[in-house]
Amino acid sequence: MNHRELSCSAGGQFMDRGRMNQNGVVQPLLTDLYQITMAYAYWKSDKTDDTAVFDLFFRNNPFHGEFTIFAGLEECLKFLDSFHYSQSDIEYLKQTLPEGIEHEFFEYLGNLTARDVTLYAIDEGTVAFPRVPIIKIEGPLIIVQLLETTLLTLVNYASLMATNAARYRMVAGKHVKLLEFGLRRAQGPDGGLSASKYSYTGGFDGTSNVLAGKLFNIPVKGTHAHAYITSFSSIGELKTRLLKHKQTGIMEDLLEHAVRHRAMLSHLLDVSTEESSEGELAAMVSYAIAFPDGFMALVDTYDVKRSGLLNFSAVALALNDLGYHALGIRIDSGDLAYLSCLARETFEKVAERFKVPWFNKLTIVASNDINEDTILSLNEQGHKIDCFGIGTHLVTCQRQPALGCVYKLVEINGQPRIKLSQDVEKVTMPGNKNAYRLYSADGHALIDLLQKVSEPPPAVGQKVLCRHPFQESKRAYVIPSHVESLYKVYWKSGKICQQLPTLEQVREKVQISLKTLRNDHKRTLNPTPYKVAVSDNLYNFIHDLWLQNAPIGELS
Repeated sequence: MNHRELSCSAGGQFMDRGRMNQNGVVQPLLTDLYQITMAYAYWKSDKTDDTAVFDLFFRNNPFHGEFTIFAGLEECLKFLDSFHYSQSDIEYLKQTLPEGIEHEFFEYLGNLTARDVTLYAIDEGTVAFPRVPIIKIEGPLIIVQLLETTLLTLVNYASLMATNAARYRMVAGKHVKLLEFGLRRAQGPDGGLSASKYSYTGGFDGTSNVLAGKLFNIPVKGTHAHAYITSFSSIGELKTRLLKHKQTGIMEDLLEHAVRHRAMLSHLLDVSTEESSEGELAAMVSYAIAFPDGFMALVDTYDVKRSGLLNFSAVALALNDLGYHALGIRIDSGDLAYLSCLARETFEKVAERFKVPWFNKLTIVASNDINEDTILSLNEQGHKIDCFGIGTHLVTCQRQPALGCVYKLVEINGQPRIKLSQDVEKVTMPGNKNAYRLYSADGHALIDLLQKVSEPPPAVGQKVLCRHPFQESKRAYVIPSHVESLYKVYWKSGKICQQLPTLEQVREKVQISLKTLRNDHKRTLNPTPYKVAVSDNLYNFIHDLWLQNAPIGELS
């Protein structure tokens, strides 16, 4: 199979494209109709030889923060690699577009590829900032126009999701595990798979999504639902009670061990066995027999204090008798700070009383509609949670459901283009530009600087005048200790030009890039805005072009 051949299982849309999986719905028809009607109008206007430059950027950071993680680049490159209108695409367009479209236009579409396109981008996983193009596209006007919607849909959610995940990682701290549990709440299967992939990019440690694990090699984690506990009502329902001792191989009655330990634990924990659920005990014994080396149990089905912790500890000690170590518990409701502290205190008592030191290290997982503010509150309350399972708020990005990337024409046939607006925020920065990140002496990113491509790059140790693009009085000299050129050529002459990083490497890049920001830029509450500037040359160029294109009013 060569790199352009496809295969697809009946149950999924992700196709094997040789190097890695490609979503089969990402194709030229995944676009807005007006892209194709514009293409025809361009073609009809004899603009097939026109060349253009488009900038893909966003205007505001999400989640009231001051940084964004750029993600989705690899999917964009795979889209360019596979860009081609199939015969069935052409037949559909013939039926869908208005009557009168000339047949030669469809022949033209059928022969289009992205071979003559050049794509510049910052590295995937890098922190990015408003107005600095994260992708720059050069090439024939019609083809680069046709790329717009698809590139935006590949970058917008990916970057939003990676940023959301990175924020959760920062508030949780580096020693707490984060698991993505959002598939059932995601916006459809594609949204669920993208959420799993880009939450891992942003710093999560694993996912419950099995298909994402297969497609992207993400660690898959999970235990059981409340339904498993409630499916048992008494120990009499246990049909299997025997488990082979890990060392001796002798079959022993796990339930018998658990019942004996529960009686002793009842006194230690001051909890009556009559208050605890026998069905819960039976379910936990059953699950422990199925997964003796991976026993993690949900303890909040009935009552964490009076039933869940007692039954879990009894079964965990029973497993210990047979040479196995339990993994921990999950709490899915209630006061998570209090219950996690209670659980840790319980495990410490058991560890001391029964001389099992590993009990102190049992993992406490918390779920239950957790968001960024929940974690911050739990931190203030001194929780003992080792791992958060996060679903709805993560994958739906409830605090801000869209990033708002845009794709704007900035140059055509070597001539700059500017979009004007009464809203200054929506005025574009014209022309083909390069971007540089200037660093201070302490190693932190200080400012992002946009320049015309004709300008020499800023030099280390040399004073650079940095100007706000639209406010004349905001300007400052910067003497950089390090200058980073942000753009690399990722696609040219029909092929990928860079060695693409693995998902693990992109994930690592996110954390490295975040470390270059000062803490005040990353804090949750009222972060310091990161500065984006233009060179003096570009500033004057923008404002001269603005005056040339702005209509002159007349008063009467």
